[in-house]
Amino acid sequence: MSGPSPAARLVERAITWYQVRLSPRKGYSCAHRIAHGGDSCSGAVRRTVVERGVSRSVLPVVLRFAACYQAVALLTPHQRVQGVCCCGPIPIPFGFGRR
Repeated sequence: MSGPSPAARLVERAITWYQVRLSPRKGYSCAHRIAHGGDSCSGAVRRTVVERGVSRSVLPVVLRFAACYQAVALLTPHQRVQGVCCCGPIPIPFGFGRR
């Protein structure tokens, strides 16, 4: 069996860079990891891409981000949470919870 594809290795390196350089500076932790334990979303996505390849990881990654969205609601039912999703090439601002 061969190793990860070049695209999967590139994604793995990009996520590793994010985990080392950006994630420690953002000031909050992955809601899914806090609510359920285990890997953070970036760690889970990294592992999935290495194991399955980029194209076969799209659906599991989308499902993981949906589960993280639900974890935010679980952890903060009466407050508003705002931040920026940095686990991709484009930072996407988000807000959850009540105003």
